[in-house]
Amino acid sequence: MKVLMFGWEFPPHILGGLGTASFGLTRGLAQQRDVDITFCLPKPWGDEDQSFMKILGMNTIPVVWRNPDSELLKNRYPWMDPQDYFRCREHIYSDFGYLYTDDIGCIGFSGRYTDNIYEEINNYSIVAGVVARSEQYDIIHSHDWVTYPAGIHAKMVSGKPLVIHVHATDFDRSRGNVNPTVYSIEKNGMDHADHIMCVSELTRQTVINKYHQDPRKVSTMHNAVEPLTQEIQDIVPNKKPYEKVVTFLGRITMQKGPEYFVEAAALVLKRTHDIRFCMAGSGDMMNDMIRMVAHRGIADRFHFPGFMRGKQVYECLKASDVYIMPSVSEPFGISPLEAMQCEVPTIISKQSGCAEILEKCIKTDYWDIHAMADAIYAICNYPSLYEYLKIEGKKEVDAITWDKVGERVLKRYKKVLGIK
Repeated sequence: MKVLMFGWEFPPHILGGLGTASFGLTRGLAQQRDVDITFCLPKPWGDEDQSFMKILGMNTIPVVWRNPDSELLKNRYPWMDPQDYFRCREHIYSDFGYLYTDDIGCIGFSGRYTDNIYEEINNYSIVAGVVARSEQYDIIHSHDWVTYPAGIHAKMVSGKPLVIHVHATDFDRSRGNVNPTVYSIEKNGMDHADHIMCVSELTRQTVINKYHQDPRKVSTMHNAVEPLTQEIQDIVPNKKPYEKVVTFLGRITMQKGPEYFVEAAALVLKRTHDIRFCMAGSGDMMNDMIRMVAHRGIADRFHFPGFMRGKQVYECLKASDVYIMPSVSEPFGISPLEAMQCEVPTIISKQSGCAEILEKCIKTDYWDIHAMADAIYAICNYPSLYEYLKIEGKKEVDAITWDKVGERVLKRYKKVLGIK
């Protein structure tokens, strides 16, 4: 089976959980028999893992006719097959001379969530029309709202079925203060989709009730976690025996509930002073959180190391004694699985998708800072509880693998295609 996938980010250049999930799902799917994946990205960097699928850079697909030399293409994009360029060039379907293009007729992309995101989404969809006419595939799979228009375009061109993957909705990102433009893009994608995969039952219910979708075409496809590489396993945690470290790791935005982490920390520090708190990440609420920590008088026990990626994430997790995800609305949340994989006792909010599949952790309501503080204090002060969550948590998460998710996704593809 040939799958044409549209994504927005991919490791090692990720901005959040979408890139991590895209990698895990494609790798798990590629492990199934006779599955070929072409994964489209706005702007690949060239160091992405292409050992199990082909990556197409939308910034290397021509929309205006040019006649560059093959050597120029090889030198500029050494990871790309020049034949992809020339094949796609034969399928330019309209006059896009009004668009700003480079010397080889391609549109530039930032590959980020910039101020002109809607322009990039539209341009991505235009390029998707060229790709859809050039590639051979059986089914289309679009990851998250930024790629839904591309998926719709590919479906209209090819007549092939469209599966969209809802990693989050704007109801999650905005705490209900929904952006009507984003909502419109999301709903249009869902309306055109032949099937909708959601990362949790929580998200599935949002899709059904808030976007008015037929429950029969909406399924739950929980995320999983990649096995730890030897490099990560070999990381020696830098821990101090006389104090504990409690970590929040993620975007510092209202969706993630960082203020509840700070409030719980303030309560814990009234009972003991032998705990340090780490808020790793970046986001629009970071300065507010720094001010809040100062106002609570706990700045001497708080650290803000900034955004982390790759190995840094695991170094931070392995140096932690407790991991906490107090999200207000979390469609899934892969980071708790990564923490438990590193043998870190974990606290998650009940308002998270991963709470549906995790049992060997402590769950609290995101707003219940007293329960959160009690859980932190208990894990740090009762060795038997710490050891239980550490050992049993790792066992539980080690069984939640992407190859199992890939198997379920393939079965869903076959059902959509009418293959028994």
